[in-house]
Amino acid sequence: MNAPPEHRHENSPADRPARLTVGVVGAGRVGPALAAALQLAGHRPVAVSGVSDASVRRAAALLPDVPLVPPAEVLARAELVLLTVPDDALPGLVEGLAETGAIRPGQLLVHTSGRYGTAVLDPARRAGALPLALHPAMTFTGTAVDVQRLAGCSFGVTAPEELRLAAEALVIEMGGEPEWIEEGDRPLYHAALALGANHLVTLVAQSMELLGRAGVAHPDRMLGPLLGAALDNALRSGDAALTGPVARGDAGTVAAHVAELREHAPGMVAGYLAMARTTADRALAHGLLKPELAQDLLGVLAEGDER
Repeated sequence: MNAPPEHRHENSPADRPARLTVGVVGAGRVGPALAAALQLAGHRPVAVSGVSDASVRRAAALLPDVPLVPPAEVLARAELVLLTVPDDALPGLVEGLAETGAIRPGQLLVHTSGRYGTAVLDPARRAGALPLALHPAMTFTGTAVDVQRLAGCSFGVTAPEELRLAAEALVIEMGGEPEWIEEGDRPLYHAALALGANHLVTLVAQSMELLGRAGVAHPDRMLGPLLGAALDNALRSGDAALTGPVARGDAGTVAAHVAELREHAPGMVAGYLAMARTTADRALAHGLLKPELAQDLLGVLAEGDER
């Protein structure tokens, strides 16, 4: 994907000759950021499609002067097309583009869904497109900060073997690090990321809410250092990083937690019990929770379910 040495310039990326024209179908939080990153690498965004007011604003902010056109027109103008629509909308979009003849032979068609590999692009492949699945393992805000966050971001890459090097090169040009994921492993891969990232947001939001009810003026300041250390320890040590009353087998403390949640935040009880039970199982398997203490703890958790 890199330009030959004789075509390189030593000055800014904007002065390098563009190598691929880039289009975006679906100007959500992801597409404009990836197109902006490709632009920094010397490619040239030429068209974007979006429907909502938020999509139009994102496209204008991250891809200024790039025209907003219908999806078919994006494909007509671009050599590399990013399909950045919600997972459930992707199969229908691909089928529709193929049926209407919008796809051109030799066109690079890239989707960013974590759930799907390249099989979802089969209708486009039959029309002559070159299918790539490039999923950035990153949460996006829809602002310019997303382009910076792509530096060092892992991408789940799935592609036909003959396109593997091209797929990995595109990821590297966006500042990311390619991680090969087999077609059949994509759903498990995506479930793992959702379990960690999406549920983390829910847990943090609940924790901040409870701290606020307990009178803490700045829950974010209190949680920041604690959660940062917990995340760092977990990434370094896995289950060995488990601490707290569940890992210690403090059944009385856990019972008090459940009672307080029932009084002040009953909607959070089920989640607390589920996570506590999972934590207990992992702590027990790792040798952190003593079996004689686990019995009382699991009894408390069972009572919590029955109430």
